[in-house]
Amino acid sequence: MSTSIVHLEQPPAEPPFALTQAQARLRQMVLDSVQSVHSKRNYAKALDDLFAFCASRPLSRALLMEYRTTMEHLSPSTINVRMSAIRKLVGEAMRNGMIGREEADNLTDIPNVRQKGTRLGNWLTREQAKELLAVPDRSKLKGKRDYVIIALLVGCALRRRELATLNIEDIQLREGRWVIIDLRGKGGRIRTVAVPIWVKQGIKAWMVAAKIEEGRLLRPVSKSGKILRDELGDWAIWSVVEQSSKQIGIEHFGAHDLRRTCAKLCRKNGGDLEQIKFLLGHSSIQTTERYLGSEQDIAVAVNDNLGL
Repeated sequence: MSTSIVHLEQPPAEPPFALTQAQARLRQMVLDSVQSVHSKRNYAKALDDLFAFCASRPLSRALLMEYRTTMEHLSPSTINVRMSAIRKLVGEAMRNGMIGREEADNLTDIPNVRQKGTRLGNWLTREQAKELLAVPDRSKLKGKRDYVIIALLVGCALRRRELATLNIEDIQLREGRWVIIDLRGKGGRIRTVAVPIWVKQGIKAWMVAAKIEEGRLLRPVSKSGKILRDELGDWAIWSVVEQSSKQIGIEHFGAHDLRRTCAKLCRKNGGDLEQIKFLLGHSSIQTTERYLGSEQDIAVAVNDNLGL
C-alpha cells in the first residue's frame, strides 16, 4: 500500500453503477447522518449492495429477508451493521415522505442476527507488546511517531479515530499526572484517560523532533523525514500497527487489538474491572466483561486440571 494512500482519509467510494435520483438522494442522507468515516464506508457498501440486489424490484420486507440470506457467509456483526444502514435508509425515506410510517415499520421489523458465544479476538502478551514497541526505529522522525502511535494504543487503550484526532492541547497535567482530558469516544461519551510516564516520554521525544507544539499530535511524515500535513488519517494508524506486527511475526493484527491488549494486561495485573470500564469508555460493566472475555480464562483453563 503506497504512502499516498494510507495517509489520507478514505471517503466512501462512489457506487459502481448508476442510481436512481431517489436512491442517490437517500444514500447521501444516510451517509450524512453518521460522523465516522469508517461508518460511512460501511454504510455506503451496505446500501450499494442492497441497490444492486434489488435492481428494479420495489423494496419490501420479503425482499429484505431474502437479501439478508445472501449475507450468511458474513459475520453476525457485519450483517447487523448492514441492516442498521438499511434501517437508516428506511427512516430517511419515511421522514421525507417517500413511504408511510406503517410501511417503514414493516420494513424495519427485521431482527438482527444473534451473535452466539464470546469472541476472543486478538491480543498480545506483555512480552509481545514490548517486542512491538521496539519495532519503530526511534533514531528517525517517523520511528518516533510510530512509537507514539503504538504506545498510545497499547498504553491508553485509545480507539484508532480517537488517536487520529488527538490534539497536543488535550494532554494536560492534572493532580500530579499526565492525562488526556475530555476525550470524546464512541456514542459521544466523554472520558479522561491517564497517560503512563513512558508514553508521555515518547510523546515528548516526538514533539521535540517534529518541532510541533500545538494542534494535531500525529502528522504524516515523508520518506525524507519531513512533516507533510497537519493531520494523520486513521487508516495510516492502522497501517503502522499492521506492518509493525508483521515484523514480530503476527499477521492480521489491527489497532483495535492493541486496545484489547491494554485492557487484558490491566486485568491480568489486578486492575479493577470498573476502572478498566472507565479507561475503555464503555457504557456498562457488562460490555467490559464481554470485551475482556472475563467468563473464560484460556491461559489457566478449568479443563487443564482434569487429572486424566
